[in-house]
Amino acid sequence: MSPSDDIARNLARIQDRIAEAVARANRPAGAVSLVAVSKTHPAAAVEAALAAGQRVFGENRVQEAQTKFPGLRPAWPGLRLHVIGALQTNKARDAVRLADMIESLDRPRLAAALAEAMAKEGRRPDCLIQVNVGEEPQKAGIPPGECDEFLRACREEHGLPICGLMCIPPAEGDPRPHFEWLAERATRHGLPVVSMGMSADFEQAIACGATHVRVGSAIFGARG
Repeated sequence: MSPSDDIARNLARIQDRIAEAVARANRPAGAVSLVAVSKTHPAAAVEAALAAGQRVFGENRVQEAQTKFPGLRPAWPGLRLHVIGALQTNKARDAVRLADMIESLDRPRLAAALAEAMAKEGRRPDCLIQVNVGEEPQKAGIPPGECDEFLRACREEHGLPICGLMCIPPAEGDPRPHFEWLAERATRHGLPVVSMGMSADFEQAIACGATHVRVGSAIFGARG
């Protein structure tokens, strides 16, 4: 079986699991979008996923995304790219130019850089605030206690198009309290997008209210 066949089969399996998790949670069909995380995999793998019907992709590094996605967009106009990894302020303009959604807005300096980049580029990709729900020192994200004020500043001071929240819970322990906190906070602020859950825990995230789940290795295999 070819790598393209493997990717198509894996995608179908993940989509089935998403649909089953949505049904178990008594949520409407289609309530959850799959973000296929293609980091470290070549453009050919992305194209195989596109051919199998996938349209939303996530990349950690802007530089890597620049080598893949501009060449694919003409043939696949429905393609949407999410930047999901830590974003340096000096890459803000590249991200604004390239992405349809930036999921990793996590600090005031980046908010200012993105606002400036959007003004210069004339593009306004949707943004998610990344919250460090486990308050882990090694992880990016705004602390939970600062989320409300940071959201206000992003909207009112920087005029950013904030549409939701994102998190990566601690690897150890039950992720559900973190997922529940993020979903509740998004609802409190009228934010429609809740990006949480990856290959190991996306079904739990769906049960807690995720609207987007980010799955990579279960689709594309080990990192390229």
